[in-house]
Amino acid sequence: QGQLVESGGALVQAGDSLSVSCAASRLNLTPLTVGWFRQAPGKDREFVASIGANERDTHYADSSRGRFTVTKNARDNTAYLQMNSLKPEDTAVYSCAAGIVRRDYDIFTSYRYWGQGTQVTVSS
Repeated sequence: QGQLVESGGALVQAGDSLSVSCAASRLNLTPLTVGWFRQAPGKDREFVASIGANERDTHYADSSRGRFTVTKNARDNTAYLQMNSLKPEDTAVYSCAAGIVRRDYDIFTSYRYWGQGTQVTVSS
């Protein structure tokens, strides 16, 4: 069974940059869509960004567009979420997901594989 493991979460200050990664094992990310979602305490899980099998096929939530960049690296079978100009409201557990997703990339139930998440905390 394929696994996804996120890493890179940290406590940072507002305005800082941070990159979180999603490493896959027993699962090839190249032909899959990878989605990033986040969940803050007391809030619903929300879509952040996704990247398709075609790496030019990227989508972003309004809250992340222009500040975050999602990429995939076939060589290390890892997806990345580069986050710039972080804000306190970006504080959440960030999780990656992977699967064959034709549309509804912003719906977490569209994905088959999920990681456990990594905590990102942005202080003001």
